[in-house]
Amino acid sequence: LRDVGGFDESYDAADFYDLRLRLLEKYRPVHVANRFAGSLYTLAAPAKAHNVFDYLLAGKPAQLEMERACTAHLKRTGAYLAPGAHLHRVTYSPQEESRFAECLASVVIPVYQRPGFIGRAIESVQAQTQRRVEAIVVVNGGRDDPTAAEVGRYMPGGDRYQPAAPPVSLIVLDVNNIGLCLNTGIAAARGKYYVQLDSDDRLKPDAVEKLLAIFDSDPAIGMVIGSYEVWTLNEQTGALARNTEIPVVTHDEWTADNGRNNLLRINGAGAPRAAHIKLIRELGGFGLNDTPHSRNYGEDYDLVLRLSEHYAIGRVWDPIYEVIRHSGGTDHAIDQATIDRNDEAKDHMRLEALERRRRLNANDQRQ
Repeated sequence: LRDVGGFDESYDAADFYDLRLRLLEKYRPVHVANRFAGSLYTLAAPAKAHNVFDYLLAGKPAQLEMERACTAHLKRTGAYLAPGAHLHRVTYSPQEESRFAECLASVVIPVYQRPGFIGRAIESVQAQTQRRVEAIVVVNGGRDDPTAAEVGRYMPGGDRYQPAAPPVSLIVLDVNNIGLCLNTGIAAARGKYYVQLDSDDRLKPDAVEKLLAIFDSDPAIGMVIGSYEVWTLNEQTGALARNTEIPVVTHDEWTADNGRNNLLRINGAGAPRAAHIKLIRELGGFGLNDTPHSRNYGEDYDLVLRLSEHYAIGRVWDPIYEVIRHSGGTDHAIDQATIDRNDEAKDHMRLEALERRRRLNANDQRQ
């Protein structure tokens, strides 16, 4: 403790976090498992359901302190990305631009066994004020997945098909791999931009319009991330209601100067996410559960990390997306083992990002 200078008394909330980072820069930690018989101590706490939105209750001053400690650590270890460093412009030839005359944005929706939700998601795409959009639904449960038949209702010959509405296409896979679904949908996309939509969520009508306006504002922007509301499904009546206890999730811990550094500390960047399709392809697409511990988790977080190292991230601070909470959601009733595995997956993605960023900075110094 004396060797690293002890606690930094300028912190009120980040003192232990900062100390741990400084210790890890010089010394190797040893983890003593506290699982079964023989544990050194026990910790009793009231039982509580896992809530992925708990972090919203953390105070802003505490979050700013954590960001300051994390940023200082990145600077000491050579992984800090300075404002504007390593950023490129996104350019298109006239020939490339001509391909987007009919479709600007491709909304890719991976789905597995959700026939009761997919209609709402599709209809939210077809209600967009920006009409040059398409919905690409990638069902990863095979032809026996009833979601495929539900999607067919919105296609030519289906009872919900509307010739004047943005088109819907269907791809069916037999492999339950979200990264594969996303990459397959992007390979089939006709648009200039990819827009994320989970199968049980909805886009607000002006979502694509607002996302594209941010892209148009700066050619250095490679990705735009929006803000969202949390809604709850009444599973008896089917009604949806806005969850007013949770404020609009803006992820305002993201700043233009330091967002991509602070992203290494937090668990997500926000929704919906939109990106130039050509950049996703150039980066090799979404991960395919090839990151250790990743099981259909974190592939989007990893892409934001990689893309932000070379392109600016734009933001839409208005709510343009609705997250629907329900008993079948992937964030509902997660057991501790799954939480731990997911955390391990993102930690590995962070380690890879740290190494990439150190190499970027080292290459700059050699030039």
